[in-house]
Amino acid sequence: MSIDVVLKARVKKMRNSFIILGLIFCSSCLSVAQGAKKTDKTSVPINVQWVGELAGDFSFASKWSYPMGVEMKENGRAGCSDGGFCPPRCEAMLDSNGNILKDSIAIFYQLLDTTHLFHTIQCEAWCYEWAGTDFISASRKGQERINCQTATNMATHCSLQLDIVKNSCYAKIELNSIVSDNNAVFYCTEGYIRIDKKRWKQGIIKADFSFDFGSAKNVEKPIYWKGKIQTKIEDMK
Repeated sequence: MSIDVVLKARVKKMRNSFIILGLIFCSSCLSVAQGAKKTDKTSVPINVQWVGELAGDFSFASKWSYPMGVEMKENGRAGCSDGGFCPPRCEAMLDSNGNILKDSIAIFYQLLDTTHLFHTIQCEAWCYEWAGTDFISASRKGQERINCQTATNMATHCSLQLDIVKNSCYAKIELNSIVSDNNAVFYCTEGYIRIDKKRWKQGIIKADFSFDFGSAKNVEKPIYWKGKIQTKIEDMK
């Protein structure tokens, strides 16, 4: 038997092993997530700590990303990300190397959304199906209530939800799972949030926070979400 045949057989065996391990791991995670649904059906109200001028590094707010499916290419131009969605008409304007045809540049960028989306949150968390997020929106739901929620994406399927009512904040995590019947809600058990009062009066939420959401069944590691926010509060439409 040749060396090539032996190597191919070994590679196939290793690939199959990784697939099996991955399935076992996912199955374990999913069963745990399902067990985590059995939590208290309410969040502990967290007292808002109003600060005259909140200190800390909020430089993340000057960073930006392109919309999903768009990236900076090696030629220095924005274009469709590899493996991402690209409008069919845009694809027809690319050469064999993926570069935009010179006579199609103007119309290409009319079709492809290359808006600079400035980051509104810097955070870290441990939750199911979470791979990070750079965006949170805030909207006014009345004179004394603000609702905030982080954006999801192709790899992150859980969203931090904040309801700020007068001097109290109610936090929860909503998991909109890619697996059928595996959605879950995790309610805050303890934590803190500090908000810049001056910016708040200007219609901007500038805050730092840390929330715990208890532990899921059969998992010792706690579910948490912490970070910093800086975003405009949009008026309710």
